[in-house]
Amino acid sequence: MKTKTQTKIIHEGEYMAEIEVELSYNDDEWSPYLSLEDAEKLDTVRLALGDNDLKTAAKFACIYHLTPVRV
Repeated sequence: MKTKTQTKIIHEGEYMAEIEVELSYNDDEWSPYLSLEDAEKLDTVRLALGDNDLKTAAKFACIYHLTPVRV
């Protein structure tokens, strides 16, 4: 089984988060797999951003504030 680190992006409201996760590859047609810990980390960050709990989200991810551009 091979593994690869990948950055996932979550957008929630006016915030965006970059989260490092590890994907596991094998010869199965359902590959790649995300570990339970990484899936829970993604859910935690998504819920924290939705609740404007930036302190919790920042424990697991790099957080960005998105500003709309009017043209």
